[in-house]
Amino acid sequence: MRKLGLLAVVAMAAVACGGSSPSAPTTGSTIILGAPLGLTGSLTKESTLTQQGYNLWLDWINARGGILVNGVKHPVTILYHDDTSNANQSAVLMQKLITEEKANFLLGPYGSAATATDAAIAEQNQIPMVEANGAAQSIFNQGYKYTFGVLSPANKYLQGVIDMAATLNPAPKTIFMLSADDNFSLEVANAIVTYAPTKGMTVFPLKKYKNGATNLSAEVQAAKAANPDIVLNSGHLTEAIAINKAAKEQKLNAKIFAYSVGPSTPDFITALSKDADYVYDGSQWTPQVKYTPAFYLTVAQYVAAYKAKYPTEGDPDYHVAESTAACLALQRAIENAGSLDPKKVRDALAALDVVTFFGQIKFDSRGINIYKPMVVEQIQNGVHHTVFPDTVADAKPKYPTPSWDQR
Repeated sequence: MRKLGLLAVVAMAAVACGGSSPSAPTTGSTIILGAPLGLTGSLTKESTLTQQGYNLWLDWINARGGILVNGVKHPVTILYHDDTSNANQSAVLMQKLITEEKANFLLGPYGSAATATDAAIAEQNQIPMVEANGAAQSIFNQGYKYTFGVLSPANKYLQGVIDMAATLNPAPKTIFMLSADDNFSLEVANAIVTYAPTKGMTVFPLKKYKNGATNLSAEVQAAKAANPDIVLNSGHLTEAIAINKAAKEQKLNAKIFAYSVGPSTPDFITALSKDADYVYDGSQWTPQVKYTPAFYLTVAQYVAAYKAKYPTEGDPDYHVAESTAACLALQRAIENAGSLDPKKVRDALAALDVVTFFGQIKFDSRGINIYKPMVVEQIQNGVHHTVFPDTVADAKPKYPTPSWDQR
C-alpha cells in the first residue's frame, strides 16, 4: 500500500510540474511548411492576400497546439521566401525549402505561372504541395501526383457571369473578350469563347495583350469599335485597373463589365473609387456563401477572425479564403494519414473529401478541385455584393451599367 501511495504522489507531482496525463496529447516535432510568394514585384498585392490566408490558419492551428497525429500534437511553422513575382525564382526557392530548410510539405505561390514551375519541383522531390492560387488546368495536365489545388479551375472563372447575363432583361447578345497572354488568362478567355454561344451570345475575336501590361488604350479602343453588350477581361489586378481607367477615358460603354481577377480585392475599389461601381467578377468565395464546415470556422467566424487580425482590410476576399482552405486540406490529410510521411499524406490528399467554410474540397485524378462552384459579385456604391446565384445573393445585379456620362 505504501508503494502504491508513493506512486500516486509521484504521478501527481509530475502533472504539477508540467507532465501530461496518459490521455493528453504530447508535443512532437514542428511541421515545417514552405511557401515562396511574390512579396515584391507585380504580384505583391495578391501574394500578400495569400500570405494573410496562410497566417490566419497558422494562428488557429498553433493556438490548439498544432496538428494532431496519432495522439501527438505537432506545432507548425511556415517559411516564406520572396520570389519577386518571378516563376523561375519561385522554383529555385521551392527547391531550397526542400533541400536546405527541410520543409515537410509545401504551400503554393501566387499565380499559375509560379505554381506550374513549383509543381515540377514538388513532383521531382515527391513532397506534397497544396496550392490555392494557380487555377490553370495546364498545371494539372502533366501527370503530376504531388500537386493539389483547392480552387475551381480557370475555365470556370467567368462562366458564372455568362450564366447570370443570360437571366437579365434585355439579355446581352455580344461579348468583347480581352486577355493577357499567360496560361491562366488564356484558359479563362478560351472557355468563354466556347461557352458563351451555348447561351445565345456571340464573341468577337479574342484580343490578347502582354501579361502585366498597364497601357491598354489600344485594346480598349478596339473594344469600343466593336460596341459590345459585354466587355470581359481575363488578367490580373493591375491590368483590370488599367482597362477600367481606359474605358472611362475613351468612353467605352457596355451593359456589363466583368474581369476575372482584380475587382474582388479592396485595392480595385481604392484605385478607382466610384469608377469601380457596377463592375462584376467571378469569385471563388464571398462572405455570403453558405457551407456547413466539417471543422475549423464557419463563414461568419472566418470573416470575424480576419477582421480581428487585419482590421484595416475590410472583408476577406477570395484569395485569402482559398489560401486558408489549402492549409485546411493539408491539415486534414495529415490527420487522416496519421503520419508525416510525404507518400502517405499524398495518398490522403488524393482521397480527401471534406466541406470547409470555403466549400467542398475533393480532387479529381489530376489533383484539381472540380467540385466547388464559383459565385458572381458586383461592386455597388463601393461595396462588394454577391449577385449570383440567387441562393447566396445579398443583392440584385445593377443592370445595365449606366454610360460614363450618366454616372
